[in-house]
Amino acid sequence: MDGILTLRQIDGLLADGSVRPERPIDPSQRQPTTLDLRLGTEALVLRSGFLPARGTVEDLAAPLVTERIDLSGGAVLRRGRVHLVRLLEALDLPPQLRARANPRSSTGRIDVFTRTVVDRHDRFDDIPAGYAGPLWLEIVPRSFDLRVATGQRLNQVRFVRGRPLLSDFELVERVRSDDLVRPREGLSAVDGASLLLGLSLRPDAPDGPVGWRARLDAPVLDLSRPAGAHDPRAYFDPVFPDGRDGLVLEPEAFYILASSERLRVPPDLAAEMLAWDVGMGELRTNYAGFFDPGFGWGEGSPEGSRAVLEVRPHDVPFRVEHGQPIFRLQYSRTLERCETLYGGPGSAYQNQGLTLARYFARA
Repeated sequence: MDGILTLRQIDGLLADGSVRPERPIDPSQRQPTTLDLRLGTEALVLRSGFLPARGTVEDLAAPLVTERIDLSGGAVLRRGRVHLVRLLEALDLPPQLRARANPRSSTGRIDVFTRTVVDRHDRFDDIPAGYAGPLWLEIVPRSFDLRVATGQRLNQVRFVRGRPLLSDFELVERVRSDDLVRPREGLSAVDGASLLLGLSLRPDAPDGPVGWRARLDAPVLDLSRPAGAHDPRAYFDPVFPDGRDGLVLEPEAFYILASSERLRVPPDLAAEMLAWDVGMGELRTNYAGFFDPGFGWGEGSPEGSRAVLEVRPHDVPFRVEHGQPIFRLQYSRTLERCETLYGGPGSAYQNQGLTLARYFARA
């Protein structure tokens, strides 16, 4: 069978040594189909990022290091600098199992660019079948200086057997049978094994914003503070559409926007947004974009949940309109139906609208 492993199966990987944590796993790291990864004790400041196709990450990073930062008591990672941190989890995968990593939703929403790097491999966030060795995380804060410490979680990993992606035909059938998108805009939105989904420029509340734009004069964002401890208006300005239901996105500015559709992810599927589609515009639409089984699903979320988009345009100003297709969503099978679903304790974004990261008070 092909599919993404579920929490029960991830627990098996921890038990048999396929996942090797340097410190005991905290229950909060365990998600329906992913495992959150933790920062280690030191951040290396590098002259540039790199891919270690011909050697180990540690060896190839050495000539690029300009500074070493102790994270054990907390430290600030400066905006625009490239940092490399060895994670507290390592892998020893069986030959039939590969892995994929991505930023956590809360990481993408604060404009922190992260990529997972492994020894002797030429792709970011991709961990080849049978890999045995350490995991490293490249971290580049884009909008805010960031205070982090050992043990904090910026990214996550999922484990994959075979090719679990639904085909066009399968996706059409599941949209029909499981009502994966609301409102349904017609099956013509299925293209290239993905759903083409649009942008909302309608506010959640009367006279409310349709998005948020990151401020470049913001204070340090301290990730060790409790959820909701930061004032969102110190870090973001509200965004409003023009009189014609449109919005001009400025090059290299960072925006939080939301989808016009509400998504549903049933217990036997997971979903992922694609970060780039040049045919839809010269812009990145997300850093994270992975949805566990249960997102927007079940009695607790009867109408589905909107996707939040982390948008950064490039090159030229770009005008968008309400409902304009702006991102793609792919669905993949899980190896078994998930018993633990997204939406329980610790799930910050079930039933979300235009929602900033958990670090901020509700605006």
